[in-house]
Amino acid sequence: MASTTKGHEQVPPGEPMSIGQHMLDKGAQMMQSLKPIKQMNQHVCTFAMYSHDMSRQIETHHYVTRVNQDFLQCAVYDSDESNGRLIGVEYILSDRIFESLPQEEQKLWHSHAHEIKSGLWVNPRVPEMVIRPELENLTKTYGKFWCTWQTDRGDKLPIGPPSLMMSPQPVDLGIVKIGLVKKRDDKYNLSTDTMKTVRTDLSEPTRLNPMADYWVKHGKGFAIDVDDVEMKKIAPFP
Repeated sequence: MASTTKGHEQVPPGEPMSIGQHMLDKGAQMMQSLKPIKQMNQHVCTFAMYSHDMSRQIETHHYVTRVNQDFLQCAVYDSDESNGRLIGVEYILSDRIFESLPQEEQKLWHSHAHEIKSGLWVNPRVPEMVIRPELENLTKTYGKFWCTWQTDRGDKLPIGPPSLMMSPQPVDLGIVKIGLVKKRDDKYNLSTDTMKTVRTDLSEPTRLNPMADYWVKHGKGFAIDVDDVEMKKIAPFP
């Protein structure tokens, strides 16, 4: 992956790739199957907030693999350019599977219904009529998104523990900033407001699990601390 340049500074830091390295990578690409990567069949552009600081909102680019009808996995980047940086991973579950999780686990997940119906979740350059059946499925899903590289605060490298991310919601800190939405809309020549109107009749869950979007009702987010622990020197016998 290429580095992005800010002035004369490379982000991430490092020397430009040599011709030899380019040739090595091309050769490996030709000889290897890269099967997991080739299963990515959707690009979704949307927004997310940090669970521990909801005032920080970011545009995200999810490259989605559908593993089965109830489970999707996404590599999340900070842009859709060739030098986009891999900033995290999101897992997506159907409501049926989500309901089987322990409540303590459900607290870490967010719903997608509002995000999709409000027009914030888009598949750039894909006609709405083409993607609509998929949206019908996704309004009933829940996601868990870990951010591993906080490029929005200027981190040149992935620093510290991962951060749990939340989805947009129609209340308080869950409302995405107008300027952020406009920047995205201008880039792709689309209108979030128009998307919202078109999606009015999209079906949605009759009931959202109250443990998801935990911050909405409880006003509390989640953050990870890293602690020193004693290493297990003897592995238990299976």
